[in-house]
Amino acid sequence: MKLKIYLDNCCYNRPFDDPTIGENYKEANAKIFIQSLIKLGELDLVYSPISLEEINASRFEDSKTEILEFIETYAKYYVNADMHPELPAITSEIMRSGVKLKDASHVACAIVSESDYMITTDKRLLRYKDNRIKIINPIDFTDIWRNEE
Repeated sequence: MKLKIYLDNCCYNRPFDDPTIGENYKEANAKIFIQSLIKLGELDLVYSPISLEEINASRFEDSKTEILEFIETYAKYYVNADMHPELPAITSEIMRSGVKLKDASHVACAIVSESDYMITTDKRLLRYKDNRIKIINPIDFTDIWRNEE
């Protein structure tokens, strides 16, 4: 069975970040590997209104265009509150644990879409635990993927 994944905005943008800072280089390579798996049809990509909102808010036109084209071309699932009326309540529930609105919205969308993984490079978000979704760094996801092949 094909895995369904949800990428947050941090993950989409990692390949455009300064590769000399921290884990950026490794995370960017892992994200590019994940992207290739999506392109090959090995993974199903989920996106949401919060994904589009954050990407469209970017002041970097080149990266914004590239990310939006990728989603438009390869995403298999779209999730929003019209399709899942429980989304606002789940977002609020997640926020009560201290997660900020946009991050909570991403997590809630991953949950209601029944994604197998939510992939992020956000260190704070990686500390959030929820038994309904596995939140993971792209490096760790690629390690899991490679070990299951």
